[in-house]
Amino acid sequence: MEKFGLIGRRLEHSFSPRIHALLGDYEYGLYPLEPERLDEFFRENDLRGFNVTIPYKLDAVPYCSELSARAKSIGCVNTVLRRPDGTYYGDNTDYYGFSVMLGEDRHLPAGEKALVLGSGGASKTAAAVLRDAGADPVVIVSRTGSDNYGSISKHYDTRLIVNTTPVGMYPDNGSSLLELERFERCRLVLDVIYNPAKTKLLLDAQRLNIPCRGGLRMLVAQAKAAAELFLGRSVPDSLIAQITGVLSRQTKNIALIGMPGSGKTTVGKYLARLTGRRLIDTDALIEQAEGTDISSIFASKGEKYFRTQETNVLREVSKESGIIIAAGGGVVTVPENRDLLMQNSTVVLINADIGSLTTKGRPLSQSLGTEELYRRRQPLYEAWSDCSFFNDSSYDTALKIKEELGL
Repeated sequence: MEKFGLIGRRLEHSFSPRIHALLGDYEYGLYPLEPERLDEFFRENDLRGFNVTIPYKLDAVPYCSELSARAKSIGCVNTVLRRPDGTYYGDNTDYYGFSVMLGEDRHLPAGEKALVLGSGGASKTAAAVLRDAGADPVVIVSRTGSDNYGSISKHYDTRLIVNTTPVGMYPDNGSSLLELERFERCRLVLDVIYNPAKTKLLLDAQRLNIPCRGGLRMLVAQAKAAAELFLGRSVPDSLIAQITGVLSRQTKNIALIGMPGSGKTTVGKYLARLTGRRLIDTDALIEQAEGTDISSIFASKGEKYFRTQETNVLREVSKESGIIIAAGGGVVTVPENRDLLMQNSTVVLINADIGSLTTKGRPLSQSLGTEELYRRRQPLYEAWSDCSFFNDSSYDTALKIKEELGL
């Protein structure tokens, strides 16, 4: 079986092996490299071909004896083939991937200003696609030069923003280079990052009702074009949407929210058994770290302390992919938690008959009363959730979630 793979500096977040397993019958591995090992890799690897990601898309060019017309015009490669004589041929399948990501906006009205964040290989490719689509001017913003993040205010009139930097990418979730609300004319935001599914830039765009897209579809589309080079034959375009859907369902977390006592943990346990996913209960993690139960934490250290610990735990677990998160009932009382949940999860509200909600071991339910707590929190649960299920049988509820979400 022929061997292919991906080279880059940090690859622990990569979905590429899963994608290529669905594209063709070949071995595909990950090859993380520090810069000083790049030359050695090109001299000594045993791969038939490989993809190239951050930060080597420009560095790979000199190792290629021949470049495709596209790679030559853009000046970077992300797909490399070894020829029979041992030399390398470099191509740029990111151009096709970004064109697919641009989708219905690939024919932009003349004179639309586009802002591309970053100056690396992905930036060069995105800029080339945007220019071919009609954007004018296309402004590349970097840390230095005349168009930098310190002088970005002169571009507040831009209509389209594309992030091609790793800012906001796993494991450094939650960062953004822009205050998006200042770009009042912006009508589209794209981020080539695919892990997390929604970066802070995309979450900000959603909050401002600006159409936005993450990078998973681009990743799959460029992989499809790379697979065609690897295999020497065409691959159906229909696989792009199919594989994107599969990857999205596999990698997004399922976050369960709802009133204390609504059965989130029990539903989560059944759902974990039905799907083979790992369940993380945030309350249980806090109790484990504190060495005592939730009621005792509230009594000795107060609710504010508990909420801080809850957010800290959620900040870490929400970075993961393909897990089930049972969140505490009060998670919705801290606005910061909303983005933490939404960045990589389908948020599922578990409803239950208010009369069936127990208060044992639940300090706020006991002090405020279940009905008052419900009145305060239910609107937040509904605003934060992507879908909801009424829990009259935990197993049946878990089964419904599995079936309706295609898990």
